[in-house]
Amino acid sequence: MTAQTAPFRADTVGSFLRPAAIKNAREQYAAGQIDKTQLTRIEDEAIRDVVSKQIANGLQVVTDGEFRRAWWHFDFFGGLEGVELFEAEQGIQFNGVQTKAHGVRVVGKLGFRDHPMLEHFRFLQSVAGDAVPKMTIPSPSVLHFRGGRKVIDENVYPDLADYFDDLADTYKTAIKAFYDAGCRYLQLDDTVWAYLCSEDQKRQIRERGDDPEQLAQTYARVLNKALEGKPADLTVGLHVCRGNFRSTWISEGGYEPVAEILFGGVNIDAFFLEYDNERAGGFEPLRFIKPGHQKVVLGLVTTKNGELEDPAQVKARLQEAAKFVSLDQICLSPQCGFASTEEGNSLSEEQQWAKIRLVVDIAGQVW
Repeated sequence: MTAQTAPFRADTVGSFLRPAAIKNAREQYAAGQIDKTQLTRIEDEAIRDVVSKQIANGLQVVTDGEFRRAWWHFDFFGGLEGVELFEAEQGIQFNGVQTKAHGVRVVGKLGFRDHPMLEHFRFLQSVAGDAVPKMTIPSPSVLHFRGGRKVIDENVYPDLADYFDDLADTYKTAIKAFYDAGCRYLQLDDTVWAYLCSEDQKRQIRERGDDPEQLAQTYARVLNKALEGKPADLTVGLHVCRGNFRSTWISEGGYEPVAEILFGGVNIDAFFLEYDNERAGGFEPLRFIKPGHQKVVLGLVTTKNGELEDPAQVKARLQEAAKFVSLDQICLSPQCGFASTEEGNSLSEEQQWAKIRLVVDIAGQVW
C-alpha cells in the first residue's frame, strides 16, 4: 500500500492486551511496593515495545495501547476539572458479567487544563518513529450518559443546558490542547450511539426519565460545537462501540435509528463502526455517510476471540458495504480494541497480532 493520511486503509481502534510487566507493575504500585516514577518507567518500556510491534506488523498508525489506563474512559474523565471518580454500588452490567464498581460524577464546573494524558501523548509521539501517533479519549456524550442527571451536582448545574455548553467547550479546549501537543489524529470512543440503537437500552433510558431521540440531538450538538474551528490537518474519528469487556458486550441493534443524525449530521472525519457480527445489522445506514473526505472504518475483524476471519468473506463484506458508500471512503480495522479495560479480551497476544496482520493484508489487497 502507498502511504495515506488518517484514517488509514488498515487502522486500529487503539487498545492492546496488557503485558504481564504492566499488570504486575500496576499491582505493585497499588500495594505501595513501587513508586510512580518506577511505574512510569515500566509503562514507558512496554509502550516502546507495543509501538514497535504495531509497526512490525504493518501498521502506519500507532497508539500507546492505553497501557497507562485501567479503563478506556474513567482515567480520562478523572483528569477533567469538576469531575471526580467514586466507588459505585455496582459495576457496569455486560452480557453475563459485571465490571468493577466505579463511577464518575460532576461536582464542579467542567474544564480541561494540565491533563496528564497530554504528556502520555507526547511520549507516544516521541517513540512513534515514522508512524502516525493516534490518541484515543472517550467521547463527551459518555460523561453525561454514564450517570445522567443524578451524578451532576444540581448546585453547580441547575440547568443542564449550561452543563452541555460547558461539556462542549471542555472538549473544544481538549482538542486544541492535544493539537498543540502535536496530535494530528484523535479518536473519540463512544458507546452511547450504540445504546441509542438498542431497543432494550432505549427502554432503560426512558425508565430513568430521558428521551433517547432528544439525547441524540443533544449529543450531536455537543460534538459539533466541540469540533467547531478544528484545524484542517487534524483528523478526528468517532468509534461507536457496543461494549467491550472480557469479550462480552452490552447493546445490540443496527445503526439505522441514529444513522441520519450521526452520519449525516455530525462533523466527524471518520466513523469507526463495529460490524463483526449480526448485532450490528446491515450496511444500509452507511448511505448517510457524506460524500467527499469523510471516511468509514469498518470493524469487520472481531477482537472478542482469537479465531481468524476468512479473508475472502471480509473482502466480500467490504464490497457489500461499497453498495452504500464509495469504496474509496472505506477503511478496515478490528471491531474494537483488544483491551478496553486492563483485564483484556479472551485471546492471546499472538492471536492479537495475527488479527492486526490480517487487517493489514486484506487492506493491501483491496486498496
